[in-house]
Amino acid sequence: MKITYRPRRLRKSQSIRDLTAETHLTPSELIWPVFVTEGKNITQKINTMPGICRYSPDLLAKKIDEAIELGVTSFALFPAIEENLKTSLAKESHNPSGLLPNTVKMLKDRFPESTIITDVALDPYSSDGHDGIVCDGEILNDETIEILIKMAVTQAQAGADIVAPSDMMDGRVGAIRKALDQEGFTDVGILAYSAKYASAFYGPFRDALQSAPKFGDKKTYQMDYRNSREAIREAQLDIREGADIVMVKPALSYLDIIQTLKKHVNAPVAAYNVSGEYAMIKAAEAAGMLDGTKAMVESLYSIKRAGADMILTYFAVEMAKYLS
Repeated sequence: MKITYRPRRLRKSQSIRDLTAETHLTPSELIWPVFVTEGKNITQKINTMPGICRYSPDLLAKKIDEAIELGVTSFALFPAIEENLKTSLAKESHNPSGLLPNTVKMLKDRFPESTIITDVALDPYSSDGHDGIVCDGEILNDETIEILIKMAVTQAQAGADIVAPSDMMDGRVGAIRKALDQEGFTDVGILAYSAKYASAFYGPFRDALQSAPKFGDKKTYQMDYRNSREAIREAQLDIREGADIVMVKPALSYLDIIQTLKKHVNAPVAAYNVSGEYAMIKAAEAAGMLDGTKAMVESLYSIKRAGADMILTYFAVEMAKYLS
């Protein structure tokens, strides 16, 4: 046949496919979300997230050391707080001697070249399980921000490189940036959960932290999954208020949002490959329905291809091993 252009020429060997690949992913672009709990020499399996555990700080340090050896150098910390420390005003969230600040200090002392990212939201510390203060069933925006400011400053004092407000309160990025600057933490970055959708895919994460809302849902502050233009508006607002990086969460059901933000904002775009997305692949693999490794690789490359500059994923260590 007289065919001038045959696209299959560039697919005929692994070497040529690698040579002409448009999308590349390295371990340094992966951020590993990790769960920390009180105590020593403690490993607690999370049933809904096979292969993922809560670790006491000493064991977490060992896991992070192993990840760094594989090229993963960025870590997002999430504390599993004892139930008796949770209150309606989430006072433990800004306790300088609490689990999270102490863990940050230890990790930065041991791994000074790593990037430690801390979560700024009330739900792990709240007896109500919401990301903000609750009053008569309503989530209070401005009153919540006052606590978020204290959290962010406490985390910066502990040594956090980047604080990541995940609460979705209006105006919180600007307030946190102002407070950090006033306290002398001008070099602490802000990774804003700008387009965080009210999603069914957060279930295993809430199981890991025992942080599910005690009533209702989070739809008055997290975004409606039917909306895309709203994501642009949220991200642009956060950038104007001082965000260094904007995030889309979840990732796989929102690849279009990642691509949209990449086109419309002049800042790095992060994507969170969330717990439910991780758990689905692990469950399907356990049931013999698919090859888990191949599904992991395809999923993460799809997120990168959509435009993510960095990916938070529970697959970080597993993917780094694959890439090596």
